[in-house]
Amino acid sequence: MAAPAPDSERYTIGVDIGGTKVAAGVVTAQGEILRKTRVPMPTQGAAEEAFAAVRAAVDSLLPGEKGSRERYSIGASSPGPLDPRSGVIINPPNLPCWRDFPLAQRIAETWSLPAAVDNDANAAALAEALWGAGRGYSAVFYATLGTGIGTGIVFDGKVYHGRTGAAGEGGHCSIDFHGPRCACGKLGCIEALASGPNVARRARRRIAESRKASKILELAGGNEDAVTGETVAEAYRRGDAVAKAVLDETAEYLAMWLGNVIDLIEPDVVIFGGGMGDLMAEWFDFIRGKLPAWTVNSRSRETPLLGARYSQDAGIAGGAAICLDAGKRAG
Repeated sequence: MAAPAPDSERYTIGVDIGGTKVAAGVVTAQGEILRKTRVPMPTQGAAEEAFAAVRAAVDSLLPGEKGSRERYSIGASSPGPLDPRSGVIINPPNLPCWRDFPLAQRIAETWSLPAAVDNDANAAALAEALWGAGRGYSAVFYATLGTGIGTGIVFDGKVYHGRTGAAGEGGHCSIDFHGPRCACGKLGCIEALASGPNVARRARRRIAESRKASKILELAGGNEDAVTGETVAEAYRRGDAVAKAVLDETAEYLAMWLGNVIDLIEPDVVIFGGGMGDLMAEWFDFIRGKLPAWTVNSRSRETPLLGARYSQDAGIAGGAAICLDAGKRAG
């Protein structure tokens, strides 16, 4: 745990809202997380029940003395769709408890403190740009590979939101219009090919087609339906050929996708977070070597591919980062 900051320093409560939990932490202006907490998120309940979880997490971290709270602000990262300008949660699939819920307003009213809300991937991207692997780079492209693929774009320390706040949905860029249908409704999104559940789906298909013994199935207890991205990763670590083939194919998909990203915005750095992102770090050199086949940029191999600083704490750091950014803009 980091040493306490001076009394004069300002702090942010970074709140990470997910489909099963609310995690929160006290974050310094230098991006250090001093202490954390975690409470269950009742996503199937009423809107106020869900906000009560946020309230419980924040209350456990704020100082009891009202005067001491003046040095705090609160930033929340949440799954989208949401409006980062108004702080309204619109209709996230994994947060059915909130529909057009004014989260930033409710936070500000509850604690009488400055508040900001943004998409979880945007928030994590900004945290990496300010304090993490993207520090010192002007144009940062961040991707978290996990249950889905979320991305964020940061230019000169500012999240690129686009005209309506919906920009940066790189996980839903299609690279194969004959590919599988994504949960968003489109065909061949990179999320439908390289996210954890879809890595597992491709592994199950390969096992069924090859009919060869695989540690993947062994680790899943012989039940194909129990195969997950984590199962494939563990099988790969144990030397399983099918798992390696699936992950090699995943790296090919990521190279194809990143070629488009480089052609479009030519970021100074690409940062990967999330469980699958940590795993695919072993393929960074492979991906970089494949880029010339998927981009017209003759210097594409120069693009650094880096692992994120914030892993499980990306949402906490991200919440703090967007609140810090909102404060600067307001000032």
